[in-house]
Amino acid sequence: MLFKPESEEDTKPPEVRKPGFWSRVLKRMVSLAVTLVILGGLAYIGWYAFQPKPNGGGGGRGGARLDLPVPVLAATPRIQDVPVYLDGVGSVRALNNVLVRAQVDGKLISVNFTEGQDVKKGDVLGEIDPVIYQAQYDQAVAKKAQDEAQLANQKLDLARYQQLAASNAGSKQQADTQRALVAQQEALVKADQAAIDNAQATLGYTKITAPLSGRAGLRQVDQGNIIKAVDATGLVIITQLQPIAVQFSLPQQQIVRVNAAAAKGVLAVDVFGNDGVTVVDTGTLKGIDNQVDPTTGTLKLKAEFPNAKFQLWPGQFVNVRLKVETLDKAIVVPTSAVQRGPAGTFSYVIGPGDIATAKPVVVTQQNEHDAVIASGLSTSDRVVTTGFANLSDGAKVLIGTDDRAPTADLAPRKRSRSPDGKGGQGGQSGQAKEGQAKEGQAKDGEHRGRRERGEGDQKGQTGPAPAGQQSGGPAKSQP
Repeated sequence: MLFKPESEEDTKPPEVRKPGFWSRVLKRMVSLAVTLVILGGLAYIGWYAFQPKPNGGGGGRGGARLDLPVPVLAATPRIQDVPVYLDGVGSVRALNNVLVRAQVDGKLISVNFTEGQDVKKGDVLGEIDPVIYQAQYDQAVAKKAQDEAQLANQKLDLARYQQLAASNAGSKQQADTQRALVAQQEALVKADQAAIDNAQATLGYTKITAPLSGRAGLRQVDQGNIIKAVDATGLVIITQLQPIAVQFSLPQQQIVRVNAAAAKGVLAVDVFGNDGVTVVDTGTLKGIDNQVDPTTGTLKLKAEFPNAKFQLWPGQFVNVRLKVETLDKAIVVPTSAVQRGPAGTFSYVIGPGDIATAKPVVVTQQNEHDAVIASGLSTSDRVVTTGFANLSDGAKVLIGTDDRAPTADLAPRKRSRSPDGKGGQGGQSGQAKEGQAKEGQAKDGEHRGRRERGEGDQKGQTGPAPAGQQSGGPAKSQP
């Protein structure tokens, strides 16, 4: 076979020609153009999103919210008499508290009360063995009988001596002496009676009685023990629970106010229960201390309560309020209608066209429910009481009723707008339910899809491939 010799052109290196150069340049230019278009679109979207939208245009979320009236509840100020209270903290104390102790020494032979029992004045609480004291009493009685017999004899002798002295048959000195003996014997009989009374009292002390009506505490001495008058523990403590006293304190700045109110008449005092809201008993102010405690700067006061239901107990800490005066025909609004801002207290007043306007008010006093307005409101105004979250000065409001009161959401809800883009109140409420239903269906579909994907993953290589990989996945190169 014959071979043709190679020429010089055939021996040139292949890199001199470089086929496909212009095609690569064209691809790069197309990629750069697509990138610029995408960046420009993103920039336009961002610029459009940050542009302020008019109230009625666009139908966007921000524009729809600006057009919505704020749902609120409103109330009208009312005229009523408002009591003025001073609040304090005090402790319950018994009017009388007695430690019952024995007045004579002896053996305790009986205990006649139950711990925690209500006893009356004069009830026998315990008995001491009376044998010794009964013997002393009998001895005093016998001594008096003996002296009385001698006195009777001496009186007879005195009568005889007086007759003899009158007839000059006897001396007058003997009659006078006998008269002195009779007087001496009469004094001795009186001393015997005093001894009898003393012995009788001592014998009576063997029965330990209640000195006042009240409730018995825990027994300090058991039956069979020897008790003495010098024992410090005693038998039992009796506490008077009805009526009962409460001692409480008020700041020293209220001294003049309390004294002025007390000069006009008896002041009522309320005491609260454990919840701090319920009034468990009402009493009267009985006394004001004559000096201020220098360590606390407070003034002590004492009130008395009937305590009919035994809801107050000695040693208990309670909240107390003292009524000092009553504001006649005051303007009262719900406390929720009074708001606080940098310039002070104010209220939203609903004017013509249901437009809310912030109006400054002066509050005299307020509690959890009502606030007394000194100036700023009248009985013809309407004030907002609920719905301040989206409310501002000059905003349009939608006044609701108590049966459709706006409630606070635990989590923000998805907002929907009407087809015209204005998002009215009726369309919003109607479409909210539809949006919630769609959202629930979407969630069910999502959960169902997750379960199907989970089952496909569990099947592994033996199960069919996911649909995304069959149709939309990248094709593998064939060998």
